[in-house]
Amino acid sequence: MAIENIAAANGRFSSSQVGSIVLYGTFGLLMFGPAAFGAVEPWSIFIVEAGATLLLLLWVARQWLDGELKIRWNPLFLPMLAFGFLILLQVTFNVSAYRHDTISGGLLYCAYAILCFLAGQVLIRGSQARKLALVFSIYGAALAAFALLQGVSSNGKLYWIRQPRLGGWIYGPYVNHNHYAGLMELLIPIPLVLSLTHLARSNQRITAACAAALMAGTIFLSGSRGGMVALVAELAVLAFVLIKQRRGWRTALTMGIFLLLLGGILTWLGGEELSQRMTILETPHSEVSNSMRLQIDRDAFHMFLRRPVLGWGLGAFPVAYPQFRTFYTNFFVNEAHNDYLQLLVETGALGFGTMVWFLVVLYRQAVKKVGNWTTDISGAVTLACLLGLSGILVHSAVDFNLQVPANAALFYVLCTVASSDPFVQPVRKRRLAPTQTETVLPASEVV
Repeated sequence: MAIENIAAANGRFSSSQVGSIVLYGTFGLLMFGPAAFGAVEPWSIFIVEAGATLLLLLWVARQWLDGELKIRWNPLFLPMLAFGFLILLQVTFNVSAYRHDTISGGLLYCAYAILCFLAGQVLIRGSQARKLALVFSIYGAALAAFALLQGVSSNGKLYWIRQPRLGGWIYGPYVNHNHYAGLMELLIPIPLVLSLTHLARSNQRITAACAAALMAGTIFLSGSRGGMVALVAELAVLAFVLIKQRRGWRTALTMGIFLLLLGGILTWLGGEELSQRMTILETPHSEVSNSMRLQIDRDAFHMFLRRPVLGWGLGAFPVAYPQFRTFYTNFFVNEAHNDYLQLLVETGALGFGTMVWFLVVLYRQAVKKVGNWTTDISGAVTLACLLGLSGILVHSAVDFNLQVPANAALFYVLCTVASSDPFVQPVRKRRLAPTQTETVLPASEVV
């Protein structure tokens, strides 16, 4: 009997270890992507895909150690499966304008799906969410500090050593400043919401507000107008929540500190250059102009009208677009600069409808969980996710953040977290009265 109990304990210990590896490995991959230039190059895409596959195999091994298969269902899995089936149809019936790119894009979306699935299976406790919120707050602040340092000492190279092949507007670890802004839009709400809750001590909340202000400041300093609008949209949604729930003076004070710090950072580091960037339409950097974006949007809509049901194939936009281009440019137009239009072009009305289904389910499930977010970890995490997702969805109307693997992977995982069941909270032990005694059960009767 003793040997069996020891073996069972070792099995539980091993299962717990594997679960921790899967949990932190999943979110570690999400942090790897931005550091690797947004995971847009073949080697970094391979690491994301291979890493997700290995983590899935580890999760399966954990189920084997536990002796049973446990799957936590998420309502988003249905539209995700429907989208996967649509891509399978494009490949099977050779609908794509370039089958190779559609297969490659499908494999990348499989990696996103695996990361979403794993996050839904292993992120189940409030204590895990607290740790990850702290980790991502520190991570986001560190990236923002690096971006500021690079901004004042830039030599036109990534990490001061890597020359981009096609040029660009470098900011932080990204070749495109808009994609850096997209990453910050997803990360800023984490420390910002933390600073407004009662889930941390006063000094921790002030530190979180400082981190959020630093990260928000870099969006403006990056020069991304889409990022600025998205951040304002996030703050507007947060203000609506605060006003609707009639939060007290402490919340107002924290928001005041955040805005004051943000204004100080922008005044100190931005100055006249920032004000000029916010008022002029054109830019001296090598970037697609606003007028060109509108022309691309018009051409992309004509592409959709040619194949309105199944589209031109996932990832096939740059191959199919040249025959529809109505203007001259030296730029290679590899994306539509509008995530919604690109999805419509590549996957047709069926794919676009799946996206609408996905978003409706997401917001319907998430809004139910927000509740008393200032004291409930599930509500706080859900609100932080919703703010970041809302910001990136606004930005997607004028850019292609969701075509960048690092940003897309983080976006979809945050969608999964926002729509999952509330986190499990530890049961507090009841203190016994002096006259009461605890009853110790035999090991064989302990569940």
